Amino acid sequence: MNATAAYGLLAHGLIFGALVALLPLGEMRARAALAATALAMAVGIAPAMHGFFGTPSLTLLLLATLQLAGRPTPLGELPARGLLAFALPFYATALGLGSFDPYALGYQPWAPLALLAPIGIALWWKRQDVWLLILTLDLAAYAGDLFANLWDALFDPLLVLLALIVVSRPWATRLIASRNR
Repeated sequence: MNATAAYGLLAHGLIFGALVALLPLGEMRARAALAATALAMAVGIAPAMHGFFGTPSLTLLLLATLQLAGRPTPLGELPARGLLAFALPFYATALGLGSFDPYALGYQPWAPLALLAPIGIALWWKRQDVWLLILTLDLAAYAGDLFANLWDALFDPLLVLLALIVVSRPWATRLIASRNR
C-alpha cells in the first residue's frame, strides 16, 4: 500500500468520526466519535468511503480533525460560498464543458501557486490563522508528493458537498420555519 492510499483510508476513518461528532450526543459525543473512527477502520466503512469518494483533500481532513477536537470549524458561510464559486465552474470545465481543462494545471502548478500567494497574504493580513495553516499544510502535502495534483490537496467533491450544505442550511432552515407557521 502506498502513502496516498494509506492516507486516504486513515482520512476517511477520521472523516466518518467527525460526521458522528456532529450528532447531538451530549457528553458522549467525543467517545462516540472516537469509537466511530475506530469502527470505520475495522468494519470497512473507511475503505468503502475511499472507494466511493476517492482520496480526500487535506483541507477536508483538517476540517474533520478540528471537528473531532471540538474546535469551531472555519468553514462558515462566506468561505463556503468562495469555495463553491471556484469549485463549481472548475469541476464543470474539468468534466468537459469547454475546451479548457483546469485540472491539468495542477500537475505543473506554477500558475495556481502564483495565484495562491496573494490569497496567503490576504489570509495573513486578515488574521485568518486557521485557514493560513490549512493552506500551508496543503502546500506541504503537495510538495511532499502525497498528492500528484495540487487541486487534490486543496479541495475535493466531498468538501464541495460540505460547502453546499453549509451555504444551503440557512435557506433550508427558513423554508422549514415558514412551512411550520
